[in-house]
Amino acid sequence: MHDVPGDLSERLRCFGQEHVLAGWDRLTPAERAALVQQLAALDLEELARLHAGRARKDALPDRSRLTPLPRLAESSAQQEEYRRRAVDAFNQGAVAFLVVAGGQGTRLGFDHPKGMYPVGPVSGKSLFQIHAEKILALARRHGKPLPLLVMTSTATHDETVAFFGEQSNFGLPGEHVHFFCQGSMPALDYDTGKLLLEAPGRLALGPNGHGGTLAALDDAALLDRLERQGIQTVSYFQVDNPLTNLADPLFLGRHLAQRAEVSSKVLPKKHPLERVGNYVLVDGRCSMIEYSDLPPEWAQWRDERGAMFFWAANPAIHLFDVAFLRKLCRHHGSSIPWHLAKKKTPYLGPDGELIQPATENALKFERFIFDTLPLADRWTVEPTTRADDFEPLKNATGDDSPATVRRALIEQAARWLEAAGVSVPRDASAEVAVALEISPLFALDAEELRSKVAGLSVRDALYLR
Repeated sequence: MHDVPGDLSERLRCFGQEHVLAGWDRLTPAERAALVQQLAALDLEELARLHAGRARKDALPDRSRLTPLPRLAESSAQQEEYRRRAVDAFNQGAVAFLVVAGGQGTRLGFDHPKGMYPVGPVSGKSLFQIHAEKILALARRHGKPLPLLVMTSTATHDETVAFFGEQSNFGLPGEHVHFFCQGSMPALDYDTGKLLLEAPGRLALGPNGHGGTLAALDDAALLDRLERQGIQTVSYFQVDNPLTNLADPLFLGRHLAQRAEVSSKVLPKKHPLERVGNYVLVDGRCSMIEYSDLPPEWAQWRDERGAMFFWAANPAIHLFDVAFLRKLCRHHGSSIPWHLAKKKTPYLGPDGELIQPATENALKFERFIFDTLPLADRWTVEPTTRADDFEPLKNATGDDSPATVRRALIEQAARWLEAAGVSVPRDASAEVAVALEISPLFALDAEELRSKVAGLSVRDALYLR
């Protein structure tokens, strides 16, 4: 075949993947160059090793190595010290925010990046705008710019960048908003390990998971930029959760006071079999066991006080020390394991036709950010509540839907108003009877709101902005 680099052709032959060059002579020069670029980036030896272990389950640690996640017991003096440290960090502009925004709104019937979905109960603001305005409000409060890092995917990158541009970055300075794209991994035929094509000259690729954040940060040289700016802490959250409290002084202050490499928020589980990630200590290190890996009989364990052993759920809210991220990136994320899954994936058949498989046919690979936790020598956790910090947008209807997210935002606004002495109309079942919304630029928390709503009366839908 003309123009195929000899070393690439030989590597493909050695690993039995030369079929991806079928139809090479019918590709345009641009298509050939793109395919060579895709193939050159692959570690074919690693893919072969991962495929060989496809049937192996992630090993669960022996019970003797497990300890329940400890529950916090802190004095008011300690908490005051945490608040002071957090204020100092924000005043110094030593915190950056990283939002994971690679997903599309497919399950919502929304053919755009999920971050563009409108969830403001009155304003119709997008997820992106709600998060950006929290960061802008925090920057204004402390008089320092606070960078926003937006991790996209190949499916969402261009549209996300354009959306921020059309909205003038929601008021954030353009030089402090950085977009970077997470990496991809190829899909393999589950039985044979052959690379799958989605079109002539184009591999079937999928996002490499939120654990790919580390390699993507490294590739984009963003850690270098953060270090030059004096950023010490990266606040990590997911775009689909508009309740995330980005200004939480106890969370940040504890992280700094204890010189933690990573800190995580945790939620009390609703019941033992809730389908959430489970925080637990393994050999004394903070670790995570996914609900899909946790045997039902383990989920029912109780400690000596009768409390749930696996009580701490994962809302995907973390703080990372920049030096810790740098240490992990020296290995380009290779210290984080791959998780394998069997998925249904369309692919190009031998005759060039696109095949829509009826059952799971492909092996896909992802890394998860929580696998960094046991690599940290120093860590902290903070219990939080769903009402204050967690209501994700995932489904079109039912739980975790636009209706439940808007209801959570309304309820939070009502609680803040009522705490400030403002009467909020509620129906016979104590549900808030009107739509309410508080812009982060009006009040970032209940304490700030209290000073701004004296004499306010709520009768109809209200948007404080």
